[in-house]
Amino acid sequence: MVTNEELLVEMEKRHSVRSYKDMPLEEDVIKELNFEIKEINKESGLHIQLIVNEPKAFSGFLGKIGSFSNAVNYLALIGRDDDELDEKCGFYGEKLVLIAQKLGLNTCWVAGTYKNIHEAYMLNEGEKLLLVISLGYGVNAGVPHKNKPIEEISDVNETSPLWYKNGISAVVLAPSAMNRQNFTFKLVGDEVLAKEIPSKWGKVDLGIAKFHFVIGSNKDSNIF
Repeated sequence: MVTNEELLVEMEKRHSVRSYKDMPLEEDVIKELNFEIKEINKESGLHIQLIVNEPKAFSGFLGKIGSFSNAVNYLALIGRDDDELDEKCGFYGEKLVLIAQKLGLNTCWVAGTYKNIHEAYMLNEGEKLLLVISLGYGVNAGVPHKNKPIEEISDVNETSPLWYKNGISAVVLAPSAMNRQNFTFKLVGDEVLAKEIPSKWGKVDLGIAKFHFVIGSNKDSNIF
């Protein structure tokens, strides 16, 4: 199992990558990813699945729009179709993104520029595929995305406790749809109020940001 410290290191290194080398995932990497997925599904109630060597999702017109190359592996973020699905997929999907980074892989969150290959994954009754995360050995490490200034996403200041400052510093690194970072964090007593600025994938982005805060602050019991 990876530690918060290890995930924080990967958080600072990870950037979105859409072009991958034409090489299969190593067996030990597949085994480790499937182990982590199993643990996450057990904890979250999600039904995330690793899809390996499936070339259809990112082929054709949509793949070209998304500028994908050799994208044949991905995480299918699946769960019960309810009000919690988007945020859960963001939170636990980002954990898998950082684990994949630690395993030597590169990733990209994908919401629209892929083809839904129904036979590639399994749905239980009441579940749906929300979005996917492509992964593979990148042709490069990607480039940093533009981040909002800390003061635009939080109320952090010189009197804020260190754990809160550390958490917000990690939130700034959070990927989001169109790099909009449509969320805000506010410290209320000893609790953190995290809110989505309504947008199409805003709840997913909020889940990603919450995961970053938990890892950066090393706290997980006081964020709402």
